[in-house]
Amino acid sequence: MNKSKIAITTGDPLGIGEEITYKALLALNPPKEQVLIIGKDLGLGYETIELSQKDIGKYCFECLRTACDLVHLGQIQGIVTGPVSKEQLNKSGYHYSGQTEILEKMLSVDKNDKGEMLFIANELRVMLLTRHLPLKNIEISEDMIIEKVQRLDKFLKEKCNIPYPKIALCALNPHAGENGILGNEEIDTIIPAVQKLNQLGIFAYGPYSADGLFSNAGKKYLQNKKPDYDAIVAMYHDQGLCAVKALTGNDAVNTTIGLKVIRTSPSSGTAYDIKGKNIANPDGMIDAIRLLLKLI
Repeated sequence: MNKSKIAITTGDPLGIGEEITYKALLALNPPKEQVLIIGKDLGLGYETIELSQKDIGKYCFECLRTACDLVHLGQIQGIVTGPVSKEQLNKSGYHYSGQTEILEKMLSVDKNDKGEMLFIANELRVMLLTRHLPLKNIEISEDMIIEKVQRLDKFLKEKCNIPYPKIALCALNPHAGENGILGNEEIDTIIPAVQKLNQLGIFAYGPYSADGLFSNAGKKYLQNKKPDYDAIVAMYHDQGLCAVKALTGNDAVNTTIGLKVIRTSPSSGTAYDIKGKNIANPDGMIDAIRLLLKLI
């Protein structure tokens, strides 16, 4: 049996994190010695590090810090994070665009350690090349593409047991730029990056028009058929996540790869409006815990 231990942060106490964690652990019933809860004792008999803090943003940040400290001490081998509010974090002085960026800062051992945001729903895997940026600020480069696709390729080989992963890249522009009519990024940046990745022995393909690529991937996903590609790389946040969430709802697990350990998280948010009503759906948290236990 897998003896690795995971930490679960219960997320923003004003949201549904505690409820979905409680329900998920009841449903999965993982061995008590395999799970550490950070945040609030849920009364289920799991080892817990309780934190008390009136400042919500600081509370959420300290939960993550505690988990990362335990990673560096070798006491846990993976992290599941409950949903937090970026607004609360920023109000408390933690100016990060999300938990991925916080974990990257805390878990990086050297300059090559970078967190990548990968969404996983069964065999549908979508990585975001750029993440939480205003659309007007998105810039891509050959080096960025090569570096990030190499991390994705490594994860697919080592953690998903895919010997020769096939990775498709979305175009940045509509219709893949129409040979420069609608933009030159495909010609100047993405195609050269794909060619260099191929020279490195990585099976990268594209760039493909995102609508067509996701249309085909979506059909295969909904029909429970093996996809043509083991992963898709979206150039920016909504290019990937509009398709992923339209297809999977909140079933896709937000997975951070490229760091010292893997982190998973449900795709759902804090849902302040239903806090305390006992109606929060735990499926996303169930999937996040189950996936992490499979990957570590």
